[in-house]
Amino acid sequence: MTHPHNEAPVNPLPPVVAALFLVLAGIELTLWLGGQGIVGGPGAVGWRTSAIETYAFSGRAFDWMLETGQYPPEHLLRLVAYLFLHPSFSHGLFSMVILLAMGKIVAESVGSLVFVAVFFVSGIVGAVGFGLFSDDPWLVGAFPGVYGLIGGFTFLLWVRLGNEGAPQVRAFALIGMLLAVQLVFGMLFGGGSDWIADVVGFATGFALTVVLAPGGVARVLERIRRR
Repeated sequence: MTHPHNEAPVNPLPPVVAALFLVLAGIELTLWLGGQGIVGGPGAVGWRTSAIETYAFSGRAFDWMLETGQYPPEHLLRLVAYLFLHPSFSHGLFSMVILLAMGKIVAESVGSLVFVAVFFVSGIVGAVGFGLFSDDPWLVGAFPGVYGLIGGFTFLLWVRLGNEGAPQVRAFALIGMLLAVQLVFGMLFGGGSDWIADVVGFATGFALTVVLAPGGVARVLERIRRR
């Protein structure tokens, strides 16, 4: 089998996916280097903690906004900013790996604008769900947005399996596996209520892709009529 000499050995990432990954990676690398004392001097050790306190989604601030009806910009910013921070280097690395895999599929299938909408809207709605149903004080990390991309991927796979005549329930195998892993880790090592934001993010990403993907609503309606 021959290949053109100018063919890339690896399929390139859509630019918007690569750009988001580089922003996340740049922030995480800076915080990690500061935490290791490699850059920034002694004060850099506290960069991550300071960033989380300033920009992470705060359940207490969210409750205060609902109680008072006041929505200052610095607290509204947390609904998006928390997606760019992580509690640890490993947490950030894992979320970025899934971002690259799911983001490539979603962006190439339904376009860059849908990718951006799914990631950020899923992150925002996931944070709101966390604020409404969790008593935990902090939500941090890109996972709600990434789970939104998993929701988008799940819908695309659901459509493909339907076209192939295969059982469409198989499309939900990935989210089922990830939630099972989270449950096991939570039981073994303890954990908070971050899974609420992840599940809400997944559902939001799935629904958004249905609405925004070409022919998505028509496919769902057709499936309903067949039942």
